[in-house]
Amino acid sequence: MSIAFLFPGQGAQNPGFLHRLIEKHKELEAHFAEASDALSQDVMALDSEDALTSTVAVQLTTVVAATGMARLCRARGIKPQAVAGLSVGAFAAAFSGGAIEFAPMLKMVALRAHLMEHAYPTGYGLAAVVGLPQRQLAGLVGRIHSEERPVYIANLNAPTQFVLAGKKSALNDLLELARTAGARKAELMAVAVPSHCPLLTAVGDELAAAIAEIAVVAPETPYVSNLGGRLVSDPEAIRRDLARNVMYPVLWRDATTVLHEVGVRLFLEMPPGHTLTNLAAEAFEDARALALDENRLDTVEFLAAREAAVDGAP
Repeated sequence: MSIAFLFPGQGAQNPGFLHRLIEKHKELEAHFAEASDALSQDVMALDSEDALTSTVAVQLTTVVAATGMARLCRARGIKPQAVAGLSVGAFAAAFSGGAIEFAPMLKMVALRAHLMEHAYPTGYGLAAVVGLPQRQLAGLVGRIHSEERPVYIANLNAPTQFVLAGKKSALNDLLELARTAGARKAELMAVAVPSHCPLLTAVGDELAAAIAEIAVVAPETPYVSNLGGRLVSDPEAIRRDLARNVMYPVLWRDATTVLHEVGVRLFLEMPPGHTLTNLAAEAFEDARALALDENRLDTVEFLAAREAAVDGAP
């Protein structure tokens, strides 16, 4: 293996990003039209500043942008040997890998987002902490967490980079502790729901029941799970990953480590954003990581062709 497509979760979105993407790549018009038909609404109306205050719009636009660029890459001959998505990006990865069809996938993303937003409409969210080891951060979480003010470690992105989920008042107190303890970064994220923690157990249960009714098949391109950070091909394991990742921590560091171990040396992050690119670049000195938001497709084509040539060398 040499090339992996990475699909981001929510947090990197910004007003107008779908419109800017289609200005750069007119070929995506058909993809956006297909997404609008599947959802019975105009997805291009979901990237306004007002619309993006809703996690429904954020999750849908993030997945639509990422899957569109993945389709365009494949059309240009850039083909991955594995796919991985963080949080809602797992749905985009499952589609790109061939495990689930486009329209049912988008409908599951819409359901997921609606359930999450309904469960915690206000007062909860996510925060990022960089620069503290997991054991130290867990100790700070233990000092703040309570039944009335819950807070959890939600994403394990790197040895000293984590996402926290919980009540905003608890998150703010925890961020202050993290700054005092020497964190390089400690701030709230532009996400309005407490993802990847026990607060969303009921959401995971409802989503599992819904996903059980749609077709999921063994992927054509290997898929890396959020829950275990491992390559999986069993359709039922993929169903479980898609449904249950809202209620368990995302083991992103493990997921990318597995990709590197099986030979990935070119990580391509679909839009929006460059968070996953930065994580891969920091983790693997012998690999290259590119965010398609920030690089020309012809540059990516050249690098992908070079990787394929290296793979095919005797």
